[in-house]
Amino acid sequence: MNILDNPLLLEQLAAGYALGTLRGGARRRFETLARSSPTVRASALIWQERFASMTELQAGEVPGPNVWKRIENLLAAQPQTRAAPVAPQEKPLFDKLRRALSLWRGAAFAGALASVAAVLVGVNLSRQVDRQSVQLAQVTREGTEVAQQNAKLAAQLKATPEIQYVAVLADDKAAPSMLATFDPKNRTLTLKRVGSYQEASDKSLQLWALPPAGPAKSLGVLGDGKVVRLAASEGEVRGVPALAITLESKGGVPPGTAAKGPVLFKGALLSTAL
Repeated sequence: MNILDNPLLLEQLAAGYALGTLRGGARRRFETLARSSPTVRASALIWQERFASMTELQAGEVPGPNVWKRIENLLAAQPQTRAAPVAPQEKPLFDKLRRALSLWRGAAFAGALASVAAVLVGVNLSRQVDRQSVQLAQVTREGTEVAQQNAKLAAQLKATPEIQYVAVLADDKAAPSMLATFDPKNRTLTLKRVGSYQEASDKSLQLWALPPAGPAKSLGVLGDGKVVRLAASEGEVRGVPALAITLESKGGVPPGTAAKGPVLFKGALLSTAL
């Protein structure tokens, strides 16, 4: 694993290296990587500076009365036959005491340092987890937004008509009155009024397909709206050379019945396919 790709692991190893808890092969591998990576060296130095600054917080320790009492008892128990040898013996004794005190102080400091280091590492890990949680939430939110946008675009694309047939229906004076388009994807035949004609309230306009041979076939009755959409299959439209609109009684003629009213508009049905 490349620790440069895992900031959390890098912080843990750098803290352990500075504290001295990273040992053996792991410590040697970390040092080898630090020699070739400025990022690893910087992390180790930062943690060393953090731990070094904590020594200023360590209060000095003064030996208690019992320590001095033991020193006096030890000195009193030494032979006093000759005055001169006292100094040579006293120096090793005080050296031992100083070393013992240093060890006690060092052990106490090491324990405090380890506790503080553990707290710092824990806090740092908590912050890393919080940052990663925020980033993960942001990525999740962005991913959700992208998914919603994709779904919206897909819905818009699906709803976009795929026009393959078009016809302009005109009156006997060649004035356009109705625009017809057919969308085979959504099986919808759409008619839009482009003229000023409006049928009476007791009348209806009915759309007819005019095949090359045979009787006309009704494709539906138009409402009085500006735009009318009728359900139709491609089989009902394909191969039809022209469309026509007749004026019928309210509701149009029943299915299977021939037109009874006059033809108001008609026009060729053209395929837009290349």
